[in-house]
Amino acid sequence: MKKIFLYASLSIAGMVSTVSCTKDLTSLNNDVKKPDVVAASALYASATKELADLLTSTSVNLNIYRLIVQQWTENTYLDESNYNLIKRSIPDAVWSALYTDVLKDLSEARKVVEADASISAATKKNQLAQIEIMSIFATSVAVNTFGNVPYSKSLDIDNLFPVYEDGLTIYNDLLTRLDAALTSFDASAEGFGTANMLFPGDEINSWIKFGNSLKFRLGMTLVDAAPDKAAAAVTAAEPKAFNTMGEFARFPYSTVPPNTNPLWEDLVQSGRHDFNATTLMINQLKTLNDPRIGQFFTTVDGQFIGLQYGTKGSYVAYSHPGDKLERKDLPGVFIDYSEIEFLRAEAIERGLITGVAATHYNNAITNSIVSWGGTAAEAVTYLAQPSVAYATATGTYKQKIGLQKWIALYNRGFDAWVEARRLDYPVFVPGPTARSPWPVRFTYPVSEQNLNRTNYDKAAKDLGGDGDRVTTKIFWDK
Repeated sequence: MKKIFLYASLSIAGMVSTVSCTKDLTSLNNDVKKPDVVAASALYASATKELADLLTSTSVNLNIYRLIVQQWTENTYLDESNYNLIKRSIPDAVWSALYTDVLKDLSEARKVVEADASISAATKKNQLAQIEIMSIFATSVAVNTFGNVPYSKSLDIDNLFPVYEDGLTIYNDLLTRLDAALTSFDASAEGFGTANMLFPGDEINSWIKFGNSLKFRLGMTLVDAAPDKAAAAVTAAEPKAFNTMGEFARFPYSTVPPNTNPLWEDLVQSGRHDFNATTLMINQLKTLNDPRIGQFFTTVDGQFIGLQYGTKGSYVAYSHPGDKLERKDLPGVFIDYSEIEFLRAEAIERGLITGVAATHYNNAITNSIVSWGGTAAEAVTYLAQPSVAYATATGTYKQKIGLQKWIALYNRGFDAWVEARRLDYPVFVPGPTARSPWPVRFTYPVSEQNLNRTNYDKAAKDLGGDGDRVTTKIFWDK
């Protein structure tokens, strides 16, 4: 499908207009391999994969979150480890991926479903709810990356200069939309069938759990910015979120290109060896006798050795990402049970729900260890250590949960970045030649500054703080 970048120049808009006016004249030469209408299932599947790719990739042109949270560091070219977002136009790439490759395709899929009279009313409701949940998920990624962003008019091709809307207002609307989507599901009917790759068999009940898990996450993200709104979302969603070991929403990559995990493409197919484990990550795992260390990283002469963050070194002299991360079909995770259990532990500490925080903390860590290939017995031994046990580990609940969540979110750099900003732990020290302090948001794309300047200027001012800088906190980051 031909995609049109949403925030185009006026000259490009003119080209689009010309194509639209001459469409009927070209119908006699219609190319059946380039249809005017694409199936909703194809649009939905493409958008889902694009979102998974964005969150899973380790391309320095797109996803540098593993570097920002210092799970990995670069060993040769240090631009991204030095927080240089501009050299490779990383904000532009993320913005385009979210708005053009994900949200636009989901919007088009919604239009096709709504116009399709051949599907039953129940199936149509399920498909629209699935589209809506993925759209809400992608929009939350945009807000959590940039702060205030174009929202209600962002996908209108006739509106070349969309305004930026307040992040809290967007979050409130996302929760309203999510409630509507969750109540519209009909478990007696299917949704997108085989095009739905998140849950085999298109299990609607799993979609309901996924949607509530997302609602729980959104509510907890709001907890310091809008306590009442957060409490309402959390108490409603938590009982219906993932609640069993091994539950997750994840994208099932294939062993057959081009549907392989982008990590394999970046780490193996590319032939490049750019990334090593950080000293911070390795030392923390070794100090805690963490059984996941051998799954996360390789050894050098039988030892786990980290490279100091933001410094150059030889790839072979330091531990690097483990073999499991080089699997072609390693799934891309959207949300899993460990994440939800950590949220439950935090929600209990904040007085939002009842229960024993230590129990959910233990469940989260156990699920993570087992999902990485460890055993329940290893988890018991790990949790019995005074440095890990919830009652005796160092620090406040934010520090205890923050540290263990950072470890459990290994290979999920974006989510680790969000949680480190929320919980203020771990604390990351920039490398010796860093361009800025630790980034708490991405700056807006250069394309927005050039093509949507008036709205960009207002958005930068509305952010407060230092304006459009990596040091300006997003509204929920208190």
